[in-house]
Amino acid sequence: MLVALTVAVAVTALALAAWCGFAAYRDQPTKDWHFIGMAVVSLLALAQLVVGIVQLSRGERPEQGMTIFIAYLIGAFLAVPAAGFLSLTERTRWGSVTVAAGAVVLAVLEVRLYDIWGN
Repeated sequence: MLVALTVAVAVTALALAAWCGFAAYRDQPTKDWHFIGMAVVSLLALAQLVVGIVQLSRGERPEQGMTIFIAYLIGAFLAVPAAGFLSLTERTRWGSVTVAAGAVVLAVLEVRLYDIWGN
C-alpha cells in the first residue's frame, strides 16, 4: 500500500468529518459543498482501491490475509458514499451527523488497512 495515499484518505476523511460535524452543530443539513467534499474523499478512496488491486495483481500480499484486505478496501470505498446517500434521505442536521460519522469510520478503516498490509 502507498502510505502517502492512506494518510491522504484518512486526513481528508477527518477534515470532512469536522466540516460536517460543524454543520450539524450549527443545525444545518448537508449542502452541495459537502457533497463536493464527499466526492473528493470518495475519489481518493477509489484511487486507493485501484492501487490495492494493482498491488495484489502484481503478486504483493498483505501480512494478515488477502480476503480481509479486499473486504476492508471495499468497505473503505463505500463508507462515505453510503453516508452521503443516507444524508440525502435525512435533510436535517442528522444528515450532517451521518456524513461525519461515515467519514470517521473511513479514517478508522484506513488505520486498519495500514495494519493489515503490514507496515
